[in-house]
Amino acid sequence: MGIGYRDLATLLREAIQRGDYTEGSTLPKQDEIAAEHGVNINTVRQAVRLLEAEGLVTPVRRRGTVVRPRVAMKRLGIDRYAKSKWKSGLVAFAADREATGRTWAPGDQTNEVRLTKADAETAEALGLKPGAPVYERARLVKEADVPTHTLTSYYRPEDVEGTSLVDPTPGPAGRGGGFAILTGRGLEPDTITETVRARMPTPEETQLLQLPAGEPVMVLHRTTFTHDGRPVEFARGVHAASRFTWSYTFKIPD
Repeated sequence: MGIGYRDLATLLREAIQRGDYTEGSTLPKQDEIAAEHGVNINTVRQAVRLLEAEGLVTPVRRRGTVVRPRVAMKRLGIDRYAKSKWKSGLVAFAADREATGRTWAPGDQTNEVRLTKADAETAEALGLKPGAPVYERARLVKEADVPTHTLTSYYRPEDVEGTSLVDPTPGPAGRGGGFAILTGRGLEPDTITETVRARMPTPEETQLLQLPAGEPVMVLHRTTFTHDGRPVEFARGVHAASRFTWSYTFKIPD
């Protein structure tokens, strides 16, 4: 009698965990798995769907069932925004990569920029009236061609017009990214408020981030202020939950 799909999923899971199938590699074709284990193709499909729901594998068109990265990337909490980093030319997502021992390239980030109207949340964060004009800079960040997260920032037009923050060219907005540009405009970032929550993705987010079935996302809201309390950026990020660990090191307040 052949094994069931849960037993088959266990065998495949253990093979992935042993390193028989490395991250980025593909599992054998489903008919090959069926023949090896003496099961029918429907059993294989059910087993693979279970591994997809666990975030271990994901189907990729024209490639097959690909093993997802097993080591999550560190998303540095406070340290990723250290002035020493962006003043020396290192942007936040690159700081995360370097902290995890991973490479990065400017082209890992794409940008879409437009002048739009502030919704209620953006207006409140930037101290504007709803409907006021703001620049929206939407980024999609990838690692080895696999999306890791999106980040969309909003700025007052007078703060960024004429700078590379309104340039859609792929990559960070120059050395040090947006914080360095704001500093050059006399608006040096000094204080950041971040809130993070988990939820299930929308269908559009699932497609954009190439998420497996059942994987949640981590949603980040960030407001950046100058030393005198003036808000200069409001940002929304959506992160694939399995791609990051969120790490914070800080002095405990009195």
